[in-house]
Amino acid sequence: QVQLVESGGGLVQAGGSLRLSCAASVRTFNNIAMAWFRQAPGKQREFVAAISHVGGSTYTYYTDSVKGRFAISADGAENTVYLQMNSLKPEDTAVYYCAADGRSVAIASRVGFSYWGQGTQVTVSS
Repeated sequence: QVQLVESGGGLVQAGGSLRLSCAASVRTFNNIAMAWFRQAPGKQREFVAAISHVGGSTYTYYTDSVKGRFAISADGAENTVYLQMNSLKPEDTAVYYCAADGRSVAIASRVGFSYWGQGTQVTVSS
């Protein structure tokens, strides 16, 4: 069982930045897919970004709408995954969820991530 606790959400003006944190109860991020999803009011939950460490290499993935603005990273010493969000837009407003899975990002994205946090609210005002 993996526990995930998000933090760092809040209210920010358009063009501003926020950094979300996800503290994970794992010993290592090796071979674990970690991801951020978001859900806006009245919309389905959508993939935002993912990161995985496999065979000494790090792989990151982003949905098109956040490429160049958001950056996902992982700190193994702190067992924490971050989502740095810059140039925020009102359409980024959503509850952001951290997710984890012992399978690859590709498989977890297809069948669903196994573990989820409670979410943190991000509100971007215009």
